[in-house]
Amino acid sequence: MPSPSNANQNNQEEKVSLFDEEGKSLVCYVEHFLETSDRTYLLLMPVDIPVSIISWDDDDPESDDVEAVLLEDEAEIIEIFANAKAVLAEHNLSLKHSAYTLTATGELPPIDEEEVLTLSLEDEDQGLDSEELQLLASFYHSDRKYSVYTPLTPLLFFARYDNRGELELVSPEEEGFQPILEELLFEELEDR
Repeated sequence: MPSPSNANQNNQEEKVSLFDEEGKSLVCYVEHFLETSDRTYLLLMPVDIPVSIISWDDDDPESDDVEAVLLEDEAEIIEIFANAKAVLAEHNLSLKHSAYTLTATGELPPIDEEEVLTLSLEDEDQGLDSEELQLLASFYHSDRKYSVYTPLTPLLFFARYDNRGELELVSPEEEGFQPILEELLFEELEDR
């Protein structure tokens, strides 16, 4: 557990691992932490490069409308994982099936504005939001096109130590977490 003396500084030497229900891990830097009277909360950023896979739904070859679908189905990810891993290896990137997000290791190519995808995301509470993603590689599997992207903004996770001293993810919507979330994000913005 981090010491209180480091509470307000970016500590990229400190690393922790998050585990999902299947036992997969995600190694993260501890960007910031906040100790309350009963818990320690952490703002985490993955050590490796977060990646997303998008499938392109092009049922009508005559149409200019192509729908991008973010892959979240674990069975479909497993089915195309070997192809995605092989195509990223051609770009000197190694794909990992990490907890909570796919990740890659290696050096990212320079950002090419023509290869940036703006993905519109609907949030029930906040309406429409968008995220910019950088294309890393594309491939075909069973006559369907897939593309591997990485977000241009950092992917952050919020976690806390439970009563057993193990890390657990915290949802930003959890009751009473909003002031802690604001404090962690304020510290992150001050460091930039």
